[in-house]
Amino acid sequence: MTAKKKVNKNKTKILFRYGMITVLFLMLAGAIVVKLFNTTVIEAADWNERARRDLSKMDTIRPQRGNILAANGNILACNIRVYDTKIDLSHAAITSATRKGDFWKEVDSLADSLDVHYPLRADFQQLQGEERASNSWHRRLEEELHKNPGQRTKRLVVCKKKGLEDFDRIKGFPFLKRFYKKKGFRNPVYTESHDVRVYPYGNMARRSIGRVNERENREIHGFSGVECDLDSLLYGRPGLAKKVTLTNGLANWVSKPAQRGYDIQTTFDIDLQDMLEEELIKTCSEARAEWGTAILMEVATGEIKAIANVQDMKDGTYGEALNRAVRGFEPGSVMKPISLMIAFEDGLVKSVNDMVSCAPFQRTSDPHGSGMKTMKQVIEQSSNTGIARVIFRGYEKNPEGFHDRLKEIGFFEPLRTGIDYREVPGVRRLTEYDKRGVRHTMTERHLDLARQAYGYTTTIPPIYTLAIYNAIANGGKFVRPRVMRRLINEGVDSVIPVSYVRDRICSEKTAAMVRECLLEPVWGEHGTARMVRDDRVKIAGKTGTAYPMMSDHGGGYDHSRRRYAFAGFFPYDSPKYSCMVLIQAPSGTSANRTSGQVLKNMALKMYARGMLDNVSTFDRTPSASTPLLVRSNNVSLPRLASKLGIDRMRTYQAGQTVPVGTVPDVVGHDAASAVRMLEERGYNVRLSGNGRVVAQSLAPGAQAAKGSKVTLTLSI
Repeated sequence: MTAKKKVNKNKTKILFRYGMITVLFLMLAGAIVVKLFNTTVIEAADWNERARRDLSKMDTIRPQRGNILAANGNILACNIRVYDTKIDLSHAAITSATRKGDFWKEVDSLADSLDVHYPLRADFQQLQGEERASNSWHRRLEEELHKNPGQRTKRLVVCKKKGLEDFDRIKGFPFLKRFYKKKGFRNPVYTESHDVRVYPYGNMARRSIGRVNERENREIHGFSGVECDLDSLLYGRPGLAKKVTLTNGLANWVSKPAQRGYDIQTTFDIDLQDMLEEELIKTCSEARAEWGTAILMEVATGEIKAIANVQDMKDGTYGEALNRAVRGFEPGSVMKPISLMIAFEDGLVKSVNDMVSCAPFQRTSDPHGSGMKTMKQVIEQSSNTGIARVIFRGYEKNPEGFHDRLKEIGFFEPLRTGIDYREVPGVRRLTEYDKRGVRHTMTERHLDLARQAYGYTTTIPPIYTLAIYNAIANGGKFVRPRVMRRLINEGVDSVIPVSYVRDRICSEKTAAMVRECLLEPVWGEHGTARMVRDDRVKIAGKTGTAYPMMSDHGGGYDHSRRRYAFAGFFPYDSPKYSCMVLIQAPSGTSANRTSGQVLKNMALKMYARGMLDNVSTFDRTPSASTPLLVRSNNVSLPRLASKLGIDRMRTYQAGQTVPVGTVPDVVGHDAASAVRMLEERGYNVRLSGNGRVVAQSLAPGAQAAKGSKVTLTLSI
């Protein structure tokens, strides 16, 4: 073949190829034109509707929940940002790494690191044999990495609710570390963040502060305590974001920013709360009580300084329980001063020295004698017949009037304290016909009226009883109990003023006479609360006992148990605080020895600290001796000493080192660090006392299953 023919043949082949390429491009261009015409003309309506839906779609921006603060500004509840660290095992970098010879060695190294720091089970180090192998990261990673890349999980969870320091640690583990040295592609280790609600003081005032939960729409709302009752303020206002078109596609555009919830400063005093819980637990333990509740209130403002609720946990300890301070119980004799107040105000008796017969009356007799007694003696000796006869002077002919008189003073109005649960007193209106149309004879109505006068056949939450006692101590001014002091937000600092259920429930003269009578149970010769007496703080108040109802056997009273109540105020001459304590315990003791002692010890502790307008030698400042610092996982003691300007310091000895997976040694640590160390290993923790850890129920290094209970004894 000549050279000319060869050139022509090559030229023909080249032209043919160019022609084929040209035809392909023309076909592609034609397809594009057809698709463009189809999209912009034929299917235009559908695409415009889809665009309209996407661009009109509004996404909700969840607001940040506000904090709950103590009276001194300390945080009782707040949000923190936590991170879930995950690995995308279908990532291209990991897929390409499977072709390398050392791949499985690196995976084994990664599994070893994960087993040490983030085991799949808290008790992993205690496992042996096949059980250990099946719960190891080796098995978990092998199962995934033997799958085809497209079938591997993209969301392998390594740890949940941790900080960014854990994320930094994980990405530095063998096998994962080298991916972070490469540039230009998304790394397979990533985090997803979300907020969680934390309570720095643990279970302190848990039922009063409350807790939150996540609803089906993923919104976080309160379901108990302050978190629930003031949820609308704490939650904030959601924002709105809509889709907008940008040069690189669709993006969210905030059209209405979310408004953060209010920070709520409560009236809770951390020191008083701690003291009240300690006293209530100690007394309940000594009395072998089933449960106890106590409320401490400031007389002039109605500020609730502390609420304690404890219950026998059936393991020798007492823990935070149902908030019984806001639930109704038959009050017993603490109702008598309220009845006497009405009698004074209505003119049924004129002075504290007026006499009344205490002879048997309405199927009731007086255990202290049936003679004539003054009003002070009626309260001093807790005479059922005496108070019933006084009330009958005004309401014998219209028994329903007693209920109406209580309603008139605001006794049944919701207090709106800021604590969830809105049960109001239950005092039956003694009409001739009830709501079902059943007729009641005057004899039946009289019997119920007498019992209502001395605290039976009624259900009254302790917070309501205390509110009336507080009003008596406050000269008759019915201040509303409250737990909210101020609202704080951006540009807002609103102090909540003192409010009143009624300006007055009685005259100042009536309040003074009732206060004089309330002095007698503690200071009278035959008083029912003589053990509450102490010369350092003059306490006035009233005891009360009632039998609980049996839950089975057809109802009726359970005489093997009693509820012991004490309500009062102190100091008597110038009342600053009112308090009520209610304890349910086996029969055989008294309110004098149980509830009254809680109030007395609180008054003495506050007196010792100079909190009752008295001169005190109590000093909160540290002594001049070498400071003693408790160990903590969160604080660098040398750095803390430097910040405080401390040249010398003593520290508690660190706990002994124990194998991972066993009970750690937390003696000498602060409570928060000890709880964190134990909970990280899967144990349930209960605290007893205050201060540093001095003892733990499970010995350090002991083998204990996940979920085991560890009781820590604290002491200052």
